[in-house]
Amino acid sequence: MAQSGEAFACLTAYDATTARWLARGGVHVLLVGDTAAEVVLGLPRTIDMPLDVLLALTAGVKRGAPNCVVMGDMPFMSYQVDDASAIRNAGRFLTEGFADIVKIEADAHLAPRIEKIVRAGVPVCGHVGSRPQFVALTGGYAAAGRTPAAAAQVVADAVALERAGCQMLLVEAVPPEVTQQIMSATSVPLIGIGAGTACHGQVLVLQDLVGMSDRPPRFAEPVADLGAGYQRAAAEWVGRVKRREIGGQVYTMKMP
Repeated sequence: MAQSGEAFACLTAYDATTARWLARGGVHVLLVGDTAAEVVLGLPRTIDMPLDVLLALTAGVKRGAPNCVVMGDMPFMSYQVDDASAIRNAGRFLTEGFADIVKIEADAHLAPRIEKIVRAGVPVCGHVGSRPQFVALTGGYAAAGRTPAAAAQVVADAVALERAGCQMLLVEAVPPEVTQQIMSATSVPLIGIGAGTACHGQVLVLQDLVGMSDRPPRFAEPVADLGAGYQRAAAEWVGRVKRREIGGQVYTMKMP
């Protein structure tokens, strides 16, 4: 699709049922992101995402959408410590999580490690630009590449990761000009999130897209209002239970 100029759609997913419906809607790539820490587990930060839980969620998404490309998001401290643990954990996403590719937040300094992961047989999507797992260093979530020097660094990171063997790249929260520079300097498919419309593919956190986030990011425009829909459904159920009018059919006794 990237070669033909046809944009491909990506969304996050965290369970088999949701993945099945997203696949029926035509979504091409499902990202089982470390955002599950916040939207599934209720944790305050994405860096709190447990590796084993994310592996289980990834496997569930693949079972629900076996014909989609499923990308497992390597969580904080699953690849930073050393080469051996990074390779082992990346491999677990393929063998236990049934992922087709793993995503790693990285810059040029991590390229040698990514090269070793790829050499071990694990496809990698390199995540550049704004990197949420590094939020402790930056003091909060923020856009990247907004000065000429910062933009040049993001592009250099992307080039280094492609040279390390990344089969795909993802760029987050950068001006469109930076995205264009990355596309000019690299040849693998580029997924964008908050990075303009020129990317080969686009991804959003599902809850931001369908109106279930209380504070979606500025680059996410909801296309539905499912949060309010869930609330209405819950209120209707509360009313039915109170009225003892739960609906449906009751079971009957079998005649002897």
